[in-house]
Amino acid sequence: MNEFDKVIERRGTNSMKWDGTKARFGEDDLLPMWVADMDFKAPTAVIDALKAKVEHGVYGYAAPSIEADEAIVNWVDSQYGWKIEADSIVHVTGVVPALSNLIKTFTNEGDEIIIQPPVYYPFYDVIEKNKRQLVKNPLLFDGSHYKMDLAGLEQVITDNTKMLLLCHPHNPGGRVWSKEELKALAEICERHNLYVISDEIHADLLFEGYTHTPFATVTETIANRTFTALAPTKTFNLAGVQGAYVIIEDPKLRLEFRRELAATFMNGSNMFSDIATKAAYEHGKPWLKELMAYIQANYQFAADYLATYMPKIKPIQPQGTYLLWLNCQELGLHPDERKKWLLQEAKVALNHGAIFGEEGRDFERLNLATSRKTLTEGLERIRRAYENKGF
Repeated sequence: MNEFDKVIERRGTNSMKWDGTKARFGEDDLLPMWVADMDFKAPTAVIDALKAKVEHGVYGYAAPSIEADEAIVNWVDSQYGWKIEADSIVHVTGVVPALSNLIKTFTNEGDEIIIQPPVYYPFYDVIEKNKRQLVKNPLLFDGSHYKMDLAGLEQVITDNTKMLLLCHPHNPGGRVWSKEELKALAEICERHNLYVISDEIHADLLFEGYTHTPFATVTETIANRTFTALAPTKTFNLAGVQGAYVIIEDPKLRLEFRRELAATFMNGSNMFSDIATKAAYEHGKPWLKELMAYIQANYQFAADYLATYMPKIKPIQPQGTYLLWLNCQELGLHPDERKKWLLQEAKVALNHGAIFGEEGRDFERLNLATSRKTLTEGLERIRRAYENKGF
């Protein structure tokens, strides 16, 4: 049996995905296929490294891990061809906290920050809760494919625009932005003196034939205004360990960010995150290769199932991530009605598209990072509700 076929019981483990579903969605007996974590065990090497520390039994204050930084440097080089210095790495507790603190460091209240919806929904909160002005430049969608509206971007930039948040690869649409697209974006940002926070947490989760290009590498000078947020947590299912890092190549900007973290005492080391990062990056590549083969097979299974039994629900073929963006427009349901239908009749918990912005109102996001058995059950639940509805 493929290790990813194993069904691991997560109920009763304080899992947000499994134990927190009723509180979030308000219905019983839901099959959770929403939040972006996996139903798979982490690589054995990570488990063994964490187990060794647990058995050591002393969990005092941790010093910064030079070995973890070396593992990051080597990973970024081998995966993306990006050569960085260890000094450019700033550790944080997670990518979203990093976004918030970067916004506080490099913009002022009232400044405009651009996003490209539909997009990962915390992007809205980190801007608005920090009292910055949210500016939307929606992605262009042709029915099967998203691209950036670069002409529209030029039009929404004002003298008060200071920053752009980039989701790369794109969540929820699954686009892996090409080097050419990123270079065109970089040239606009440089011309208008914008900072860019590039959320690249899905960078390792690529479908066959696609390559991740770090935004900070696409022109000679864009690194001087780019903050690249990365983590092993999405790649290796370590979100509960809580650890991420920001690569900032400009020494002055890096010092400013470190001072901001120090002022809020957010600059401490997490020994378990460092241990997991080192083990994952040093030993996790074979596991990752097998994972993405399984995710791609899950996608093809889901796409074929939908085409056969539910042709009015059209999947957007992902180029990366383990998230499937489902176009439900042909169902003819209002988003609120569709949400109620999925929860009360299909008994499946998905991420409803409207949370990613008005541009996502006709969509649902489904998590493919689960066993084939669980994926099949979820699709069968939706199929029964689909047939009962008479679509």
